[in-house]
Amino acid sequence: MSTEVAAKRPKTVSIQPVERVDWKKRKAEIKEAQKKRKETKLIKQLEKQKELEAAEAAKSEQSQNKKGRDYTVSVALPGSVLDNAQSAELRTYLAGQIARACVVFCVDEIVVFDEQGEDVKSVEGEFTGVGKKGQACIQLARILQYLECPQYLRKWFFPKHQDLQYAGLLNPLDSPHHMRIDDESDYREGIVLDRPTKQGKGSLVNCGMRKDVRIDKQLQSGLRVTVQLNKSQNQESKLFKGVVVAPHVPRTEGGLYWGYSVRLASCLSAVFTESPYKEGYDLTIGTSERGSSLDQTTLSPFRHLLVVFGGLQGLEASVDSDQNLDVTDPGLLFDLYLNTCLGQGSRTIRTEEAILVTMAGLRPKITAAFTDVSNDTLKS
Repeated sequence: MSTEVAAKRPKTVSIQPVERVDWKKRKAEIKEAQKKRKETKLIKQLEKQKELEAAEAAKSEQSQNKKGRDYTVSVALPGSVLDNAQSAELRTYLAGQIARACVVFCVDEIVVFDEQGEDVKSVEGEFTGVGKKGQACIQLARILQYLECPQYLRKWFFPKHQDLQYAGLLNPLDSPHHMRIDDESDYREGIVLDRPTKQGKGSLVNCGMRKDVRIDKQLQSGLRVTVQLNKSQNQESKLFKGVVVAPHVPRTEGGLYWGYSVRLASCLSAVFTESPYKEGYDLTIGTSERGSSLDQTTLSPFRHLLVVFGGLQGLEASVDSDQNLDVTDPGLLFDLYLNTCLGQGSRTIRTEEAILVTMAGLRPKITAAFTDVSNDTLKS
């Protein structure tokens, strides 16, 4: 009996005293945790902001470093303008004026077309005398090529020729790629030398420097190449080092004007159809006193601009003699047909003068077209 009572008796449980919550301390801990979270969040925001600023600065620096231009400017004119000169010396000097005008306004291509429609494709041949038509295009193209070539390369590419008899009278173009022997530049024009090289080594190039340049490729001797020199050179080495790049790289990446190319066209229509650019010229301008005012014209951005000048009788004579054209109005051939010298005081404007007047008027409009595009890009 006593045993059952003892079994039913509840067990005594020792209750530990419950520790009271220190709300003051807990509140302080919560505040400290919140403060740390805010600080962490703020640090992340600052780091993110710094990353954005760094990316923006890198982008801005990259855009500043790419000082080049992607668009090109071409000029076309008839070779018959030389027939207006009274002597061989004046004929040569007229070609020099045209070259100077184009270089001053950074023209990338000069197209010489024949108003008579003769199939002239190269500068091979000789000028047969002042006033004889048919050879003016060849002589003009040859003089233009001669002047564009750096002085230290001319002896290789231009042997003695009657068309260049008075080339010594001409003013130098002094273009950026016409460098002196000690001028420093990232790019240079050169000629591949006919010298034996070791297996796996690139060709040697004369770039008009005190040392020849070893390039990264094995090329045929006699080629004219554009060379990008390495940033760091071993001054004790007998050779400089560089790589061959496309001729447009100094313009598109380096921001340098790198001279013009010369192209012969057999007629006016061939100026358009034989364009060296894959998609042709996307903006064409014809010049005439019968055109609309240049002052009221605005240009939209383009990739390849072509400006065409007429000869003594204007573009009308070129259109009439071109068998491939069915139009009589030259204005129908161009996107814009402009009078670039309103209120002229002379009955005629010579072609070499028209180039200067026209390109001077177009220059600010070209600049404005691409400046507006860059501003819109920044805003968006």
